[in-house]
Amino acid sequence: MFVQNRLSTWISGIRQQIALPLRIELWNGQHVDFSDQPPRVTIRLPNVSAARYLLTPSLSNLGAAYVEGAIEVKGRAHDMIAIVNALARTTLKAEGKFARIVRGMAHSKQKDAEAIRYHYDVSNEFYAQFLDPNMVYSCAYFENGDEDLAVAQVKKIDHILRKIELKPNQTLLDIGCGWGALVIRAAQQYKARCVGVTLSENQFALAKERVRRAGLEHLVEIRLQDYRDVRGQFDRITSVGMFEHVGVKHLPEYFAAINRLLAPDGVVMNHGITTTDPDNGETPYGGGEFIEKYVFPHGELAHVGNVLKTMQQGGLEVFDVENLRRHYARTCAIWTDNFEAGAERARALAGDKRYRIWHVYLAGCSYAFEQDWISLYQIVGRKAAQRSGALPWSRKHMYPSAADNTNNGTGAGNYALGGDGLSAFALLQDDGGAAVASTPPAIKAFSAS
Repeated sequence: MFVQNRLSTWISGIRQQIALPLRIELWNGQHVDFSDQPPRVTIRLPNVSAARYLLTPSLSNLGAAYVEGAIEVKGRAHDMIAIVNALARTTLKAEGKFARIVRGMAHSKQKDAEAIRYHYDVSNEFYAQFLDPNMVYSCAYFENGDEDLAVAQVKKIDHILRKIELKPNQTLLDIGCGWGALVIRAAQQYKARCVGVTLSENQFALAKERVRRAGLEHLVEIRLQDYRDVRGQFDRITSVGMFEHVGVKHLPEYFAAINRLLAPDGVVMNHGITTTDPDNGETPYGGGEFIEKYVFPHGELAHVGNVLKTMQQGGLEVFDVENLRRHYARTCAIWTDNFEAGAERARALAGDKRYRIWHVYLAGCSYAFEQDWISLYQIVGRKAAQRSGALPWSRKHMYPSAADNTNNGTGAGNYALGGDGLSAFALLQDDGGAAVASTPPAIKAFSAS
């Protein structure tokens, strides 16, 4: 009776402050609507004890209750996230337990490898349910804002390769290479000699097979290797969506390792998620706690100011910084739509619990980028203490003119799809035809072990 009275008081307080297209279904068959609108989200409390999650509706509490099956939630993920955040803002104070707390986590090669495998080694087919055909699992680049995901992802890769001014026959190291899309593109467009490293066994297996199928084994090597174990020097280094796993305290060591691997006149590009809290704190209302527990164990976000500082501490000079927050909000929104469109298959591949984790995680990320809780920066640098002549005069090389979008050997070009609908890594010709290079294989040709 005590819990029921508290819940009744809580519901009354919420309804007086805000109207939400939300329905709460109680264990006794009764329901409560929070506005005159038809409900877009329904939260069902199967028993009295489940009411405690609503009474303190932090993102971590309600997220964990949904994932663990303690409550049932129906609705589209975008609506679920928006409504839960509205409940949190209305009920909780964004301080104390629900502030942007700073976590210090221990990192080691073993722990980092375990965290990567937990997140990425679900199955390749699972990720194929919501990613683009080339399975690029990082922020896309919507140059005009109307591109589909496949085109925006290859535009992101091309944007990176132009930023680092990649040239034919140069060596390129891609730290956290995923399923190989960037190194394949670099080899096909620039004839660069590439090494991609990953700690995910599933990514490693498929990336190697895609390189083989593309006929690029003479140019591309995929390794199951920690970046700290890489030796040698490279003309260009890219790290896309990886440094979030490094740990804030270890960023100087991370950039020092990149500095060690970078050739004297080399260029590095780091693309990664940052917090917008100057003190390197997590997203508010327990969002970071949920992600650390269920999605990215040991993941930590640094503020961009801290990233710039630690790059300098690691011996690198930053000369270009670009904020792509809007692009990642859109990317995650598309991933969420794709995920929901293939919900049955995703659930069959990953199981109910992991399905629910990703269901709220993808939409939650889109919301966090939209709200400026987190951001995404591409940062380009070189070895520090070089003469100024090593730096470009302008950013013109990053934005080629339309006349440059031909197969002219410079690496500039547009993106086309093969006849089977897969990304073909093709260059569009002046006459509108496509000179299609070897196409990475369809994901359906592989099954995760």
